[in-house]
Amino acid sequence: MRITKSEFVISVADANAIPDYGLPEIAVAGKSNVGKSSFINLLTNVGGLAKVSQEPGRTRLLNYFLINKQFYLVDLPGYGFAKVSDSEKKRWARLTDTYFTSNPNLKSVFVLLDSRHLPTQDDLILINYLNQMGIPYTVIATKCDKLSKAQQRASLTKIAAAIKMAIGNIIPTSAKDKVGVQAVCDRIEQILELNAEDGNQSQV
Repeated sequence: MRITKSEFVISVADANAIPDYGLPEIAVAGKSNVGKSSFINLLTNVGGLAKVSQEPGRTRLLNYFLINKQFYLVDLPGYGFAKVSDSEKKRWARLTDTYFTSNPNLKSVFVLLDSRHLPTQDDLILINYLNQMGIPYTVIATKCDKLSKAQQRASLTKIAAAIKMAIGNIIPTSAKDKVGVQAVCDRIEQILELNAEDGNQSQV
């Protein structure tokens, strides 16, 4: 797959207002400041499509991006940011939980982890949740440009062990060096093909 067209569509703050556009959706999840916006801009090759901030916790909504008029990338609120009120954290949690549990269009989740660090407790909670709910996901390692090749291999090996996943199933990326785009696009193509096959089977 090659991404040729992308556009921001809507931001959603209310769990009761989550839209149903009838197209497949791939969610982008991760802790605050892991690089979700930079990842979306890398993938779409549109600088500024997703707003990048140096301040953690800026994504507080569900942000929908229409890609190739085929599917949506949905940027979820970042988690694990301490400087947020308990009431705001609960609102984010309800928004995200409703999105995960009540959305027939959700086909997969890209879980972004910082390649330089072991997964946080919040990261592990999310991965365990997705496993329990049977929601397919792909782990994306961000900021790989911060590491040498040897450091990257060692760090990804530790991350893979922590989340009990084969290292080959983790996609390393770098927004700065534009690394990992094709691997992610190939994964998206697989997700969409599986969705099309499921749709065809349901019509039989």
